[in-house]
Amino acid sequence: MSTKHPIISVTGSSGAGTSTVKDTFDQIFLREKVESVSIEGDAFHRFDRAAMKAELEKRYAAGDQTFSHFSYEANELAELERVFREYGETGHGKTRHYIHNDEEGALLGAASGTFTDWRDFDGDSDILFYEGLHGAVKNDDVDLPKYADLSIGVVPVVNLEWIQKIQRDKNQRGYTTEAVTDTILRRMHAYVHCIMPQFTQTDINFQRVPIVDTSNPMIARWIPTADESLVVIRFRNPKGIDFPYLTNMIDGSWMSRANSIVIPGGKMDLAMQLIFTPMVHRLVNQSKRS
Repeated sequence: MSTKHPIISVTGSSGAGTSTVKDTFDQIFLREKVESVSIEGDAFHRFDRAAMKAELEKRYAAGDQTFSHFSYEANELAELERVFREYGETGHGKTRHYIHNDEEGALLGAASGTFTDWRDFDGDSDILFYEGLHGAVKNDDVDLPKYADLSIGVVPVVNLEWIQKIQRDKNQRGYTTEAVTDTILRRMHAYVHCIMPQFTQTDINFQRVPIVDTSNPMIARWIPTADESLVVIRFRNPKGIDFPYLTNMIDGSWMSRANSIVIPGGKMDLAMQLIFTPMVHRLVNQSKRS
């Protein structure tokens, strides 16, 4: 953690909804006049698209069916830790972008499936914001939670997560249901061993739970709406959280445990605004005082 140069880390699997949380933070930063710099987890993949395909083929030929983008060794986690540490110490760092499609490539001047060059962060900032797959990894090699001042997990129940991923990859990236299903299955081992353990390290978890039938996510034609969901918000340390205030402000909410609140899915943005705005204020004020 860094009092002078705070870091917020949002972690979730592919299709979990981390971009929704990022949108909320962008609104908070804009409204509260907080200067932020954002980095994406995809920027720290070890392989570009062609190299990843070759690596997968090599590992499959050797009998390894578990390797995927979720795997620790498929990512530059030591580099990500270095960026966290450097920003915490100096307020500066470097990042790059992974180009997902031709439209992004036209904007950023690189081919789809490749990376842009590493570049320094633009100007000074109040907060570093990370969104991606591995923002709370703690293992024998790296300790990212050590450097994050606020760590957030986005963890919809797994059937909902799969529905969201299938629909996103089909509609935005042109994949077939079969191709996305194969990816989900290939990633399952690393999901259990590399993604799930992070959610015991996060300070706050948001878990969306559908209240409609999602028993076969592979044939679902649409994503359950926010109003067809509940969201469980778990605080690792509930000290200082004003639960009576939250349940009073969020209509239809209640406490399910001493460290958890349940809200209607349509109230998730409101809940994040109420929870995160004072936290951002505290981080920025502490930074300025230091």
